[in-house]
Amino acid sequence: MNIILSGCCGRMGHQVAEACAAQGFTVRFGVDMKAEPYASFPVYDSFSSQKAEDGDVVIDFSLPSCLDSLLDFCVPSGTPLVIATTGYTPEDEAKILRASSRIAVFRSANMSLGIHVLKLLARKAAALLDGFDIEIVEKHHNQKLDAPSGTALMLYESVKKADSILMTDRTPLHRKRDPREIGISSVRGGTVPGEHEVGFYGRGEKILISHSAQDRSIFAMGALKAALFLDGIRNRPGLYSMDDMIQL
Repeated sequence: MNIILSGCCGRMGHQVAEACAAQGFTVRFGVDMKAEPYASFPVYDSFSSQKAEDGDVVIDFSLPSCLDSLLDFCVPSGTPLVIATTGYTPEDEAKILRASSRIAVFRSANMSLGIHVLKLLARKAAALLDGFDIEIVEKHHNQKLDAPSGTALMLYESVKKADSILMTDRTPLHRKRDPREIGISSVRGGTVPGEHEVGFYGRGEKILISHSAQDRSIFAMGALKAALFLDGIRNRPGLYSMDDMIQL
C-alpha cells in the first residue's frame, strides 16, 4: 500500500515512516512545514503541488492548523484519510464531519488498541459503579501542545452521564467537589509517550484502570492498521473510529 504521510518530520511521522519500512508499506511522499528529508521518500512543505493519486491513504500526524490544506488535498480526489492529530476546535470538527460525507475518514485521539480496551472497560465500570466519583489523569512529554489530551477527552466521553460536568481546573473554585464533576488532570514532563488512568472513588474503596504507552511505535502500528482498514472500504464515505475497525 502506498502511504502519503502528513506531519512526516514530527516524532510520530518518523515512527510511521519506520513502521512502513518494517511492514513493507511505501511512503510515496511526506508533507511537513519543516520539509527536512530524512528517508528515501521526498518531503514537501505543503500539499499544493502534489497529486493525491500517488497514494492510497493519507496518514496525518500534523497540527490542527494543517487541516484545511489536508482536506483540500484528500476530498476532491476521494483519498481516504487517517487523522491522528488532536486539539481541533468545534469548527474544525465540523469540517471533518463534512469531509466524511465524501471520503472515508478514520479518526481516533489515540491509535493504540490498548487505549481502546481501556475506554471500553471504563465505560462498563462507570455503568456499574453508580455514585462513585470519577477522575481522569493523563501524563505526556513536555513538548505536547494541547491539554487535556485528546485521549483524556475521549475517555471522558466514554464515562460521562447526561448531567456530568467536565472539570479541568479547580483552582479558582474553593468549594467541595460537585458529585457530577469528572475531573481531568494533565501532567507534562520529560519524555513520557503517554499514560492515562481512569479512577473510580467510592466510600472506602477505589478502582483504578490505567494504560501506559511504553513505546510510540504502538501508535504508528495502529495508524497503519487504520490505513489498511480504510483501504478496504475506500468507496464507503463516512467517519470511522477504532470501534468500527474492530467490529468490521
